[in-house]
Amino acid sequence: MPLNDNTLAALAHLDRSQPVLVTGATGYVAGQLIRRLLQEGLTVHAAVRDPGNTERLAALKALEDSMSGKLRVFASDLLEQGSYAEAMAGCAVVFHTASPFVVSVEDPERDLVRPAVEGTRNVLQEANRQSSVERVVLTSSCAAIYSDNADALDTSRGCFDESVWNTTASLTHQAYSHSKTLAEQAAWQIAEQQSRWRLVVINPSLVLGPAISDDTHGESFSLMTQLCDGTLRIGAPDYGMGVVDVRDVAEAHLAAGFLPTATGRHLVAGHSSSFIALGRLLSHHAGPQYAIPTRQLPRWLVWLAGPLANRAVTRKIVSRNVGHAFVFDNTRSREQLGLIYRPLETTLHDMFDQRRRNGSSRAFNPL
Repeated sequence: MPLNDNTLAALAHLDRSQPVLVTGATGYVAGQLIRRLLQEGLTVHAAVRDPGNTERLAALKALEDSMSGKLRVFASDLLEQGSYAEAMAGCAVVFHTASPFVVSVEDPERDLVRPAVEGTRNVLQEANRQSSVERVVLTSSCAAIYSDNADALDTSRGCFDESVWNTTASLTHQAYSHSKTLAEQAAWQIAEQQSRWRLVVINPSLVLGPAISDDTHGESFSLMTQLCDGTLRIGAPDYGMGVVDVRDVAEAHLAAGFLPTATGRHLVAGHSSSFIALGRLLSHHAGPQYAIPTRQLPRWLVWLAGPLANRAVTRKIVSRNVGHAFVFDNTRSREQLGLIYRPLETTLHDMFDQRRRNGSSRAFNPL
């Protein structure tokens, strides 16, 4: 059960008379969120860059065909002011999930910071103009809380929670974290300048688990591919990370959007894991015919060779993450939103099985 009984009871009476908006509707998290919203019988306004791309919208259309809710698709652009006006008209709740999730980019300011920050401002400023909007749920990230696992050592409690803000990211170090921090800070600034709608923030850790479409792509799926295609055949580092199931993230958004008491930030992470731990869990499920790493690479080797294998992995990143566990407190997401996190094995197995079923992915063909 992904939500506790109290939250389920409260959501049983949610108002279905007004539509809700989901930005970035063809994204990984957005897909599972829209699935839940349609399942609840809501009318979903799906904002996408190209409504004419029927291939990308096919999975969402299939959800609508099998559930009681309704789906309407609108054209919108993160960097175009006013482009969300039509999609947001009449909506009571806005779920802003659209933001780039890319680790390696040519220009961090152009490719990460600008779309994250300006996109957030455009959506929230439109919420100011739409009198129907009562709540905005922002998909932020744990990256707005920290840059590196070692940052936990400098927190007051020795762990990451909602009281912590990222102060170590920059354009030259953990640029993605920098973009998410600036975007969430911009959201809070806009929210605090008005009193009509409420901002609720979800801060997920690394999101894994099955997508609504077998051919979904993105950083989460690149990680899964790297674990399975032989890239890490000789071993994987003890690079600590938080992990959460994409379906649990969707449940968190649902609760944040409709629970009367939902407010503030919510660190949404179910497990503390690492590259090597994920590999070992997967290997037991997948079998020996897949080149999944089970041997831990020594820290000195990762420090020496990591930057040569991947330009996004600097020696500073290695030194502040390899051998450091992701230490966190998810009490608020469990008590305030009612989340009950799925087992990590379930998340990995379901994600792996979905990718294995996708015959177009050679990475999931046995050796």
